[in-house]
Amino acid sequence: MSSSIVLSNPISHKTPPFRSAPRLLSKPNRPTSSRFLLAPPAPSKVSRLSREVLVRTSIRDNDAKETSSSSPSLPLVGEDSAVFELEAQKIVSWVYFSVILGVVLFILKVAWLDGSPSGLGLGKAFIDSVSGFSDSPEVVMLLLTIIFAVVHSGLASLRDAGEKVMGERAYRVLFAGTSLPLAVSTVVYFINHRYDGVQLWQLQGAAGVHQLVWLTNFVSFFFLYPSTFNLLEVAAVDKPKMHLWETGIMRITRHPQMVGQVMWCLAHTLWIGNSVTLAASAGLIGHHLFGAWNGDRRLAIRYGEAFDAVKSRTSTVPFAAIIEGRQKLPKDYYKEFLRLPYLSITALTLSAYFAHPLMQAGSFGLHW
Repeated sequence: MSSSIVLSNPISHKTPPFRSAPRLLSKPNRPTSSRFLLAPPAPSKVSRLSREVLVRTSIRDNDAKETSSSSPSLPLVGEDSAVFELEAQKIVSWVYFSVILGVVLFILKVAWLDGSPSGLGLGKAFIDSVSGFSDSPEVVMLLLTIIFAVVHSGLASLRDAGEKVMGERAYRVLFAGTSLPLAVSTVVYFINHRYDGVQLWQLQGAAGVHQLVWLTNFVSFFFLYPSTFNLLEVAAVDKPKMHLWETGIMRITRHPQMVGQVMWCLAHTLWIGNSVTLAASAGLIGHHLFGAWNGDRRLAIRYGEAFDAVKSRTSTVPFAAIIEGRQKLPKDYYKEFLRLPYLSITALTLSAYFAHPLMQAGSFGLHW
């Protein structure tokens, strides 16, 4: 799941939209169209997976326009992101997804959220145990964020070894089943305590602040990491994969989730302006900065020189590679965003904004 955490009104929660996994051809050395770009001949240290990566881009410019000025002959080696082809979807796969989602939500409610005699109420016990370390909501908020970050990034780091032992699907279930309740607990605690602590500034009534905060948060959701679009992989209906993305938002920044999380945290901190929000934002930004480094490390191990090629023409800082001339945007670059996942983000972000009162009411009802 996405590790981003929704904090407060007027900012909305993001839900990953639908997308399908990019197609791989069984014979990548004989593309049938100029739209298919093959990874360059891989030396021995590049994994078999990276040698088979094949991108079907929406860009029809020649290779020179798609590659960095330093490597004009190097084609794209990553995958095309945010692709959703309706004709490639299987109804049975989405039926399985709906059933799995329903089961997960039911277990989450009974085991983690329900504090009645018929439920286990483990979430309340978890919050109480962490709160026992300090009476300060800032400390508790930071501890909850750190616990989530350690578990989430730790399991991500152990993915290769874990998948060899358990298999891809079983490890994804373990990963999601552990991360989800911790993320929910952190979100709920923040919503219930977001106005505790010390007020550092009060700008909610200042002209233009609400519009700035809303726009910053809205744009941040378009930096959603492309892998979260793979709902069938997230639910382990399709076999989960570690993707090497290169198009769409990745052209702007190689770590879009980190950039989006920073934007989102800054917007919330500006709006609420107190010590609890500052503690939450510090924890989340720190977690995503580590995640950016850790993600590069894991991709380098998995894809070797194929990742080096992607890294050479992308940047962590937004637009840096473009300004430096290492990334050449195709003339029809906008088409990489005219896809169902990004249209879904727009609709869901707007819907979640107006649903904030429901989210707050649900959090208050848990008394965490």
